[in-house]
Amino acid sequence: MLTVRESSSRSVFTLDGIWDFKIDKDNLGVEQGWFNAPLAEASTMAVPASYNDVVTDIAQRDHVGYLWYQRQVRVPRKLGNDRLVLRFGSATHSAIVWVDGAEVMRHEGGYLPFEADITDNIAGKETFRLTVAVDNRLEWTSIPPGYVTTDSTGKRVQTYFHDFYNYAGIHRSVKLYTRPETYVKDITVVTEIEGTTGIVKYEVVTGGSGEVSVNLKCACGKVVASAEGAQGELRVEDAHFWAPGDGYLYTLEVCAGEDVYPQTVGIRTVEVKDSQFLINGKPFYFRGYGRHEDNTVRGKAHDDVMMVHDFELMKWQGANSFRTSHYPYAEEVMDYADRMGFVVIDETPAVGLNTGLGGGIFGSQGFKTFSSETVNEKTQEAHRREIEGLIARDKNHPCVVLWAIANEPETNTPESREYFEPLAAAAKAADPTRPVGYVNVMLSPPELEKITDFFDVIMLNRYYGWYVNTGNLADAEKALREEVQGWIKDYPGKPILFTEYGPDTMPGQADLYRRPWSEEFQIDMLSMFHRVFDDTPEIVGEQMWNFADFMTIPGIMRVGGNKKGMFTRERDPKPAAYVVRERWLAKKKELGC
Repeated sequence: MLTVRESSSRSVFTLDGIWDFKIDKDNLGVEQGWFNAPLAEASTMAVPASYNDVVTDIAQRDHVGYLWYQRQVRVPRKLGNDRLVLRFGSATHSAIVWVDGAEVMRHEGGYLPFEADITDNIAGKETFRLTVAVDNRLEWTSIPPGYVTTDSTGKRVQTYFHDFYNYAGIHRSVKLYTRPETYVKDITVVTEIEGTTGIVKYEVVTGGSGEVSVNLKCACGKVVASAEGAQGELRVEDAHFWAPGDGYLYTLEVCAGEDVYPQTVGIRTVEVKDSQFLINGKPFYFRGYGRHEDNTVRGKAHDDVMMVHDFELMKWQGANSFRTSHYPYAEEVMDYADRMGFVVIDETPAVGLNTGLGGGIFGSQGFKTFSSETVNEKTQEAHRREIEGLIARDKNHPCVVLWAIANEPETNTPESREYFEPLAAAAKAADPTRPVGYVNVMLSPPELEKITDFFDVIMLNRYYGWYVNTGNLADAEKALREEVQGWIKDYPGKPILFTEYGPDTMPGQADLYRRPWSEEFQIDMLSMFHRVFDDTPEIVGEQMWNFADFMTIPGIMRVGGNKKGMFTRERDPKPAAYVVRERWLAKKKELGC
């Protein structure tokens, strides 16, 4: 699905702002037909936003079920023969949409866009009533999984297995856009490099019939290559390649009939070879973090101001990459990463596929992960849709160098191998040009692991010194070194990337003895991991956990959320941020990116 962009043939109208809002306390709104009339006794809510931290009542904040949004929309004037499309950047976790009481679309999955052509629904109208029911419930067959129970008072309780708060609502922009009847429906771009020549291979899918032509323009707007036809190859002599820290973008202007769509293009290559991760044929070392779309009050809502500020903090620290843990991020973030030359590991929402973990803390939940009653074939099919949807959305972003199809799943049982084998194949079929991986948890060391052979890169979340060997960094370092050597022995040639490591750290917690939870211990534990990384050529990167503190469900191990951030939730640096900045800036100078 193409990102919404304005062009000479397309107009875009944003519907963000203040909407009418109502919490469906008894989850009867669909049955009672709330979409057929203005919402009774409605309050208001900002869009985009997670509704949870905007409201002030705890029962509303923790509501399990439907949330209703509604507003009047003015139909753009002079549509002529153009079609009008309604698009949502995301709604977490599923949504039903009505236009003047007529259902126009349903969508499952909380982090990818969905849209519908509503031209026929608004024909002859100047305004229409737009109603959306967002459902925040998770089930065993959803991605991520969960289940709903009731407590002793009859209150619905959502249980899930991932260690971040289940924020809900319309989290990204809602837009109307116009397009001609014959239009550019999809574009796939693959780039190659021959010496100083850039090669851009393209394939265009159109809606309707019409001739296709393309012009490739440099950043200054000059046409550097052209072609006719829905697929072809363009060659750019002395091309300016996209590279880490150098987000140079060309624009592929695609014309189909009267429609014009501008697709940004970064010419670069990605390859895994001999325990190295290569970008444009050069070894690349990842420096950065796992991150979350998480901010005070906004929750998971996309915010351009916070996005730019977060990128500035990452650049200040010398980071060159991040992982979209644990779901696809807003399209605006991916566009900005392209532009800023940041390298991205792009991850599906498949987190929590491991009942041996409880909210990030080791401890069984009393369920078997893979069974007909828990994670099953329907879950696997939903997971496949998320993989294919993510790749369809983000395949043309040069910043994306690696697909992560799951975070910390169970991978040490025969059932896990049966579950993941077709999913790894689906990811590689959807995009044969990029490496595919998944993020391994400590419960699956190399001697127990059963699915690594399906993947191209070994990605490890490890907490030696925190969840195990707590506070004993000497034993932690010994155990870490031994495990790393086990991966190298069992999977020669596969590069190893650390995607999580680090302790919870309370801001301002100073300790002469440098014990766990203190700012001093965070420095010491990160430094221990870095010593191991520096001694191991097969390790191709370090993405500590986390960029910033983030919200979770309440728990005795979670003091106002997860505190593993390099920065606080308000984006103030912890002392470790300065120590790691010195390291990363030195590596940037040494490695040149």
